[in-house]
Parts: sequence; C-alpha cells; structure tokens
Amino acid sequence: MSLRNLPAAQALERPEGLHWDPPSDALERWAATATMAEAPGTIGIMDVIGTDSWTGEGVTAKRISGALRSIGSKPVTVSINSPGGDMFEGLAIYNLLREHPAEVTVKVMGLAASAASIVAMAGDRIEVGLGSFLMIHNAWGAVVGNRHDWRAAADIFEQYDAAMADIYAARTGQPVKEVAKMMDAETFMRASEAVDKGFADATFNDPTPSSDGASARADLSARRRLDALLAKDGMPRSERRRLMREALGTSGAAEPPATLRAGFDPAAALRLLETIRS
Repeated sequence: MSLRNLPAAQALERPEGLHWDPPSDALERWAATATMAEAPGTIGIMDVIGTDSWTGEGVTAKRISGALRSIGSKPVTVSINSPGGDMFEGLAIYNLLREHPAEVTVKVMGLAASAASIVAMAGDRIEVGLGSFLMIHNAWGAVVGNRHDWRAAADIFEQYDAAMADIYAARTGQPVKEVAKMMDAETFMRASEAVDKGFADATFNDPTPSSDGASARADLSARRRLDALLAKDGMPRSERRRLMREALGTSGAAEPPATLRAGFDPAAALRLLETIRS
C-alpha cells in the first residue's frame, strides 16, 4: 500500500463506442512544453495517457507496471507532463502507484491535466513546478451510437465524475461538492494555487528542458499543437487523423519525422492556421 491512505479507484464500465481524446485546451497548453526530458531515476509520464491513435505513442498502465517491477520495493519519483487522455488507463496507473510499497513522489513538470491529474493524486508527496499547471474537469470523450447509447453514456459519465471527485476530495481534504464545482468549471491551477487547495504539497523551480533531440521534439510538438488547434475548432478526431495521415504520407501508423511527405512543414502549417484563426 501507499504510505498515504488513498481510496482505490473503482472499476467502471466503458460504454460501447466511447473514444477518449484529451481536451483541446489541455492539448494546446501541453504541446508548448512537451519537449521536456525526464530526469534520471524517475518514471516519466511525458505523453498522453493511453495510446495516442495518430502517433502510436502514449503512457499505458502496462508500461508503468513494468517500470515499477524493475524499480522494486524502493521509493519512486514520477515526473508528469501530460494533457491527459484515457481515463481508464489513468485510473489503472493511479492504482498501481497507490499500491507501490515505498514512497511515491510526483513532480508536475509542465502540465498534469485530466486523466494525468488523477495519476498525480497517487503521490505521497506532490510537487508542482513554478509555471506548471494542474487541471481537473468532468469526464470528456466522444460517444458513437443512437439516442439510447448517448443517454446511457451520460449516466455512466456521471459515475466517472463521481469516482474522480472522490479521489480529489480524499487527497485534498475538500468536500466532494466543492471539488465537483471545480470539475464543472474545468479548473486550471497554477503551482501555488494547487498547493493552497491541497492538490499539491509544495512547489519547485521550473525545470530546464533538455536540448537532446530538440529538432525532432520540436517537429512533434508542432504537429501536436496543430492537432490541438484543429480540435479546438471543432474538427472531429477521425477527420483530424485522416488529414494528418495524408499530410504525413503514412497509412496511419506513427513514423519518425524523416518520413514526412516532402514539403510538409508542421511548424509552417501551424503558423498558417494560427494566422487564419487570428
């Protein structure tokens, strides 16, 4: 068990046709800091929670479980910079960290939003870097189906929200109703605010991004920011992925920047889209 007495995340039903996608505003904030490198001796959660359908990357409970097995019964530091993603993967990672037999220290390096904020709550000690943010909100996803599926999904989403509110309330000491109001408002908290509200124990100085692989990471960051802006404009996930596949010249599988279609410049495309939107 964790050194802190935290509630276990309940096993919840996943509706048919449900697709998780990090909130567009969280994606936009995260993309600007996604180049940060994890520090040695930590488990780094520096991507979306779950598998990203267009990059093929992401942080899964399976990966975290393997990392914890290799660490053994020793203290662990978890560095987080993630816009969130699949709530079920987030709850599973939370439970894995909660049951770790030694102390778990969580450090928010840039952003811990949505499902990533649930993961952060598993820390015996939670620290947020100055200039970093922690965000909580209601369950967010897309459901495909008829009116009965949508009504059933709304009922199930209420259960998801209640389960997350219980975890936040247990970690912060705040009443569940107050936490639910914060979730309704989709609340972004800077470091000092997160400490004041009990979502973190302390702040630390903003870490310096690594320069290793800066060009490749900048390219990936540009693509993700472009994806975030398209999502913010209301373009469905399937259409965004189709456009990206065509631009990248791939069949849908993730490929490194070197395989980009000739002439496609994600940064230039991003600048053009931002100009059009402004």
